Amino acid sequence: MTIEIGMLLFPDLTQLDLTGPFEVLQRVPDARVHLVWKDRAPVMARGGMAIVPTTRLAECPPLDVLFVPGGFGQLALQDDDEVLAFLRREGARAQWVTSVCTGALLLGAAGLLEGHRATTHWAYTSFLSAFGAEHVDERVVIDRNRVTGGGVTAGIDFALVLVAQMIGEEDARAIQLQLEYDPLPPFRSGHPKLADPALTMRVRERLAPSVEAQRIALEARRARARTDVR
Repeated sequence: MTIEIGMLLFPDLTQLDLTGPFEVLQRVPDARVHLVWKDRAPVMARGGMAIVPTTRLAECPPLDVLFVPGGFGQLALQDDDEVLAFLRREGARAQWVTSVCTGALLLGAAGLLEGHRATTHWAYTSFLSAFGAEHVDERVVIDRNRVTGGGVTAGIDFALVLVAQMIGEEDARAIQLQLEYDPLPPFRSGHPKLADPALTMRVRERLAPSVEAQRIALEARRARARTDVR
C-alpha cells in the first residue's frame, strides 16, 4: 500500500529543513512524496534555491505523513487561513504529524501541538508553550503521533527516527547506510550546550530580528483572541 507523504513548501523556507528529510523519506519503499503549495510555480527558499511543488494544497491526496519545515517564511503563514485549514485537515487524519525546526511553530499555530511534547530550533524553543506544547530538550521528540525535530540539520535524524517508527529500524538503518550518514562535524559548536557562550551570544544577536518578529506576532494573536472573546 502506498504511503502518502506531504511536505509543505512556502516562500523563504530553509531548504535543508525540507531537502534533508526528503532525501530520507523518498527512499521509503512504496512511499509517494508530495511537495505541496498553493500553486505549482517554483517556490524560492531562503538563499535563492527554487523548489518546484508537485501538487497544490487543494489537490493533495489524504496524507499518511504531514510534514512542515521551518524557515523565516513560516511566520507569515501563522495567519494564513488557507495553509492553516490544510494543516488542520491533514493533521486530523494523518497517521504522523511532523515538523523540523520552526515548522513546529506553524504546526502550533494550526493547533496541532496542543498538549504535546515537542522541540524546535534552539533559539525558538520558548515559543512552544504559547501553542500549548511542552518543550523537550532533545534533537528528535516523539509524542504519540507527533514527531518534531530540532533545527535544520536535525531533519535527517528526524526522518530516520520517523522511518524506524513507520516501517522498522532495519529499513531506517539501511537508508542511513545508503546515504553514508555518519556525521563527524569539524567543530563541536552545533548547539548552545556545546558552543562557546560568546559564540552563542553572537548567533543569538543575528537571530534576534526573527525571534522578535515571532514574539510580536504572538502578542498580536493574543490581542485578537482577547478581542474575539469580548
